[in-house]
Amino acid sequence: MLSLPKNFESFNEARRKSFMALYNAKEQGKKIIGTFCSYTPVEIIYAAGAVSVGLCGKSEQGITEAEAHLPKTLCPLIKASYGMALTEQCPFFYFSDGILAETTCDGKKKMYELMNFLKPVHVMNLPQGRDQALALDSWTEEVKRAAKFLENLLNVKITEEKLHDAIVYRNRVRKAIVDLYEVAKLKPSPVSGYEISTVAESADFHFTDDDLVSKIERATKEFKQRIRSDGAGRPRVLITGCPNAGVRDKIIKRLEELGADYVCADNCAGPRTQKFMIDENSEPYRAIAERYLKINCSVMTPNTTRFDDIKALIQEYQVDGVIEIVLHGCHTFAVEAYTTMNIVQNELALPYMRLDTDFSQSDSGQIETRLGAFIEMMTAA
Repeated sequence: MLSLPKNFESFNEARRKSFMALYNAKEQGKKIIGTFCSYTPVEIIYAAGAVSVGLCGKSEQGITEAEAHLPKTLCPLIKASYGMALTEQCPFFYFSDGILAETTCDGKKKMYELMNFLKPVHVMNLPQGRDQALALDSWTEEVKRAAKFLENLLNVKITEEKLHDAIVYRNRVRKAIVDLYEVAKLKPSPVSGYEISTVAESADFHFTDDDLVSKIERATKEFKQRIRSDGAGRPRVLITGCPNAGVRDKIIKRLEELGADYVCADNCAGPRTQKFMIDENSEPYRAIAERYLKINCSVMTPNTTRFDDIKALIQEYQVDGVIEIVLHGCHTFAVEAYTTMNIVQNELALPYMRLDTDFSQSDSGQIETRLGAFIEMMTAA
């Protein structure tokens, strides 16, 4: 019989609503699989008759408790994710039947060893480079292993027909998300990037029976029809680097409040990742593996295609400046930031700013000052 966490009454209203929505979904027989990364092939989750939900921590909550088990120097996203699970504050983790994880960084893959004591966790071993011999073969086998894990966990059979249907559906979702992001290509953008990204990221938490594609398409249509009286003359910013969900309010929201437009995200949830579709006419497991191996994350070596994408996005979205977010402890993005800076400043002659931060509010004042100065720099350029 389903139950709620013992500390349920201490949660705020929004968190209680999320718990009750998941509770009702589980009562209706839905199976929930938690994920942490864009490399996770959600098609096999849908083919298994389950729903995929994102589990990445997005606030300071749970970090103190996580640090009793994890190093304080670890990335805040990893600590928040584990801490929210450990303290039963994340409804998506609490009601998940299992976790489909991946080896995108050393901190996460070691954290998964501890998380496995809380829920069944299957870890997919991601190749560390696309161009390595047998990388695609290896990743295809990992996709098949993950599918077998889901079959055993959920007592289901994943057929090629179900896989094909899941591929077609998720391609439709990606196409809708790309169209949503491209609203910001309009100059001036008719809607804030904060609002666009909020709608796009909501796709990671869709577990109701309403049509996700139609929901995104309606938002896109409504955004295109908007008229902003304050849109003209605002500098246009591309944000790159680490996943920014945990710092959206103190960086993205504040950037737009100060007078700039966040028009494009070069990260694992943005248009450069969503644009990759899966071949609907090929053998499904290999086609899925090919699609996900194209993702340009800093864990890949070499990762030159990420910088090609940054240059293309800057041109497509008519960007005036680039902000790179580096979370404390994320060494791979910290190293690549040097290359990003050289490309943006020296090759493209655009303003560039790197923000090293975490999920706390202690640096909010400093960040606001730097954002204001950056906006002035773009305006003067």
